[in-house]
Amino acid sequence: MDSGLISKLDKAKRYAEDRERIRFNKFNVTFRGANNDHYVSFDNGVFQCDCEFFITHQRCSHTMALEILLKDMIEVAEPA
Repeated sequence: MDSGLISKLDKAKRYAEDRERIRFNKFNVTFRGANNDHYVSFDNGVFQCDCEFFITHQRCSHTMALEILLKDMIEVAEPA
């Protein structure tokens, strides 16, 4: 492995340990729930989920799990 690639790998490891460097703006995921798959999206601070609980509460266990998992890597907008 060449020395340039080795230094980039070391830098990548340091970046990965410093989660505050990373900010997600938009993503889509399939969340395997206890009973069904659910489709969750995040776009500039706003979550969407196709589960029934989310439709009435604007939050659900799927979006809250992602908030915990991505702590310091996303900024969630306050519900309107």
